[in-house]
Amino acid sequence: MASVQLVEVGPRDGLQNEQKLLTVDEKVELINRAVEAGVRRIEAVSFVNPKRVPQMAGAEDVMAAVPRDRADVSYIGLVLNRRGLDRAVEAGVDEVNAVVVSTEEFSRRNQGCSVAEGISAAADVVRDARAAGLATTVTIATAFGCPFSGEVDPTWIGQIVSELVDAGAPDEIAQADTIGVGVPAQVRALARITAERAPGIPQRWHFHNTRNTGYANALTALETGATALDASIGGFGGCPFAPAATGNIASEDLLYALDRTDVSTGVDMTGLVTAAEWLGKTLDKAVPALLGRAGGFPTRP
Repeated sequence: MASVQLVEVGPRDGLQNEQKLLTVDEKVELINRAVEAGVRRIEAVSFVNPKRVPQMAGAEDVMAAVPRDRADVSYIGLVLNRRGLDRAVEAGVDEVNAVVVSTEEFSRRNQGCSVAEGISAAADVVRDARAAGLATTVTIATAFGCPFSGEVDPTWIGQIVSELVDAGAPDEIAQADTIGVGVPAQVRALARITAERAPGIPQRWHFHNTRNTGYANALTALETGATALDASIGGFGGCPFAPAATGNIASEDLLYALDRTDVSTGVDMTGLVTAAEWLGKTLDKAVPALLGRAGGFPTRP
């Protein structure tokens, strides 16, 4: 049976665009539920300025309270610069995820820097995180398209990958469809060019379902050799700096597709559905995911 890592990003990307701010205890509860369902990589916190993204406040308090009784659970912190990395190391994350935005206007809106400056900052984060003993990922945001600049040429993404590798390759490279515009043909093109520019480096993928292509893209990424797929419990999520960007692909809906394709994740579908129901009630919102409404198949008494 084939396998892939399901990276739960609900505690970070799933919450960062919500109007209701969860307490530290509620964030930890969400993480606990993911761990209990069998998720072993969790993007738990983001070390960004809480004035810009108030939903991500309290990152250190969350990390101080997450369950540590399982050695096989890895907590990921999103970092954008050296200050964020210092906070992440102090808080005790296991991995860091640095972000390079592929287009100039979005990069300046999202991170307050040019693309070149973003690449340099990510390279510095990778170098210093590795020195601190942490695993490293660099995510290339807006890899499939930008709300301000439009289409993004895959060869430009390949150039960014090359520059990251030349500066000191991360342990993992992720391609992100930040605004949910991608289609499977783009996944294949990006997978091919990433493998050419960063041979041997595992590929992780981050999809939004804004235009109902997220699951097709995830399964296509799997066919191209993806080692990890991001998803969010309940399908919550979105980027506060991307107009009309709706939620991530839902962890439980993705898991259903993977299970039916004989791809192992080690994650329990029922546990994810229950977690999504809890999160929906906590956020006072309907759960975007579909599996909780329809149930698995075949149904059993």
